[in-house]
Amino acid sequence: MALVAHLLGILLSVIGPLIIWLIKKDDSKFVDDQGKEALNFQITILIAYLISSVLTTVLIGCLLLPIVIIVNIVFCIIAAMKSKEGIRYRYPFALRLIS
Repeated sequence: MALVAHLLGILLSVIGPLIIWLIKKDDSKFVDDQGKEALNFQITILIAYLISSVLTTVLIGCLLLPIVIIVNIVFCIIAAMKSKEGIRYRYPFALRLIS
C-alpha cells in the first residue's frame, strides 16, 4: 500500500496519498510513515504547481512547469521502488507539514 500511495501521487496529486494514508495508517507503521511522506511531497508539488502557474504570466513558469511535472514523476517512481523493497524513503525536498 505504501507503493500505491507514492504512485497515486502522480495521478491524483494530494488526493491519492491522502486516501491511502487515512485508510491504512492504523494497519501498518510503514504505510503510515510512507503515506505521510507521499502526502507531504504532493503538497510541496502542489505549491510548486501553483507558483509555476502564476509565473507563466512572466514566461518563466512555462519553463518551470514541465520541470515540476518531471520531478514529481521521477521522485514518485523512486519512492515507489524503495517502498516495494521495504525501505523508508525520504524525498530530498518536501515540506514536512504532516508529521
